[in-house]
Amino acid sequence: MKENGGHEPIFCTIIPPHVLDKLTQADEPGVARAARHTLQRDAFERTQRRLTTVLGAPAVAVPAATGTPRRTIYDAQHRTSLPGTKVRGEGSEPGQDATVNRAYAGLGATYELFFTAFGRDSIDGGGLPLDATVHYDEDYNNAFWNGEQMVFGDGDGEIFLDFTLPIDVIGHELAHGVTQYTANLTYFGQPGALNESLSDVFGSLIKQQTLGQTADQADWLIGAGLLAPRVTGVALRSMKAPGTAYDDDVLGKDPQPATMDDYVRTGRDNGGVHINSGIPNHAFYLAATTLGGHAWERAGQIWYDVLTGGELAEDANFAEFAELTVTAARARFGDGEELLAVQKAWERVGVREA
Repeated sequence: MKENGGHEPIFCTIIPPHVLDKLTQADEPGVARAARHTLQRDAFERTQRRLTTVLGAPAVAVPAATGTPRRTIYDAQHRTSLPGTKVRGEGSEPGQDATVNRAYAGLGATYELFFTAFGRDSIDGGGLPLDATVHYDEDYNNAFWNGEQMVFGDGDGEIFLDFTLPIDVIGHELAHGVTQYTANLTYFGQPGALNESLSDVFGSLIKQQTLGQTADQADWLIGAGLLAPRVTGVALRSMKAPGTAYDDDVLGKDPQPATMDDYVRTGRDNGGVHINSGIPNHAFYLAATTLGGHAWERAGQIWYDVLTGGELAEDANFAEFAELTVTAARARFGDGEELLAVQKAWERVGVREA
């Protein structure tokens, strides 16, 4: 566990490289050009992230915890210098830029979920200010957490729309920060897929809390509303039915498996971190919907306990994570329906406890 120092920031994007690779092969020059440009920008920002990690990021003065977020939104004005021009601070009124307002609200909703459901003061647990930059670059088809702040592109309008539209995308990326400050899961293979899955889990919970939904009312989609109207699909991923989020001539087909029977072995996408995350995603969906009610109250609490409990190794695999969720369910709720729901969920996706 890396709480209170020693964390290693990673560069995480909501659109994985394998999706952008597919788009670079599109017959339409504009679509292919935007995808290539996005890949190039992502590679640059990833390198910058590594340099910052080596050289050390500047220290941030954090005031005493107050139980309220400290949000600042910047506008890159379609350039790439971060953070950009400050356009909204904590407590200021909404402006006319809907993208700025959505980013501000999404940061707040993320803070709200972690604080009210789990007692966590911001993503580091110590009131870390939440910064975001909007209108990054031109035709930039991604959003990312770079270890210090959120960055949102406006999309190309052909395949992807404004990346602040789905609140779970905002929550997903900020949740990478929570993982960074806690278990610090290695971003490769199964621990990387767990890293991605945890961001999907908390991103979905943030959306559900914002909408006041119970587990049975939620759509369990990640990124609904992000795909342009021409795309045949409903979202980036489905926790309810991995592999069904999209099937499009240009974008390709959702490659996520729902069970270990279809586990994908690949060297791409950091060993399939955005692909095989469908398996633990589906396990959480099964546990949460079996228990019913608000998913953050029981299933979400169990997953959070594992993430922050100090026992989750940086290189944990699915089986080890599953075993810890069983232990956490028993520790918090006893030998009741919560424990059974968690055990059955992992059994149904083909993951055996370590």
